Amino acid sequence: MSIVAWLVVGLIAGFLARLVFPGEEPGPGGIVGDLIVGIVGAVIGGWVFRAFGGVGVTGINLGSIIVAFVGGVILLVVWRSIAGRRVGHHPV
Repeated sequence: MSIVAWLVVGLIAGFLARLVFPGEEPGPGGIVGDLIVGIVGAVIGGWVFRAFGGVGVTGINLGSIIVAFVGGVILLVVWRSIAGRRVGHHPV
């Protein structure tokens, strides 16, 4: 897949994942944050889908956006659970 395709799929998937997980918790923000979430999500989603016998990210298409979206949501869940523990933890 070309860099432009990764950027397009990443931006769309990251935006959609952030719509599902808005929240006030710390995390990457803005267009750059959506792009990072989407691209890393595409890698995570591709790995997860291939582990279960599916197809990963193949280009600019609906299937790739769904894979990247699922990976982006997984990334945000993990990110927020780790960041939430650090923010809420106050050493005595």
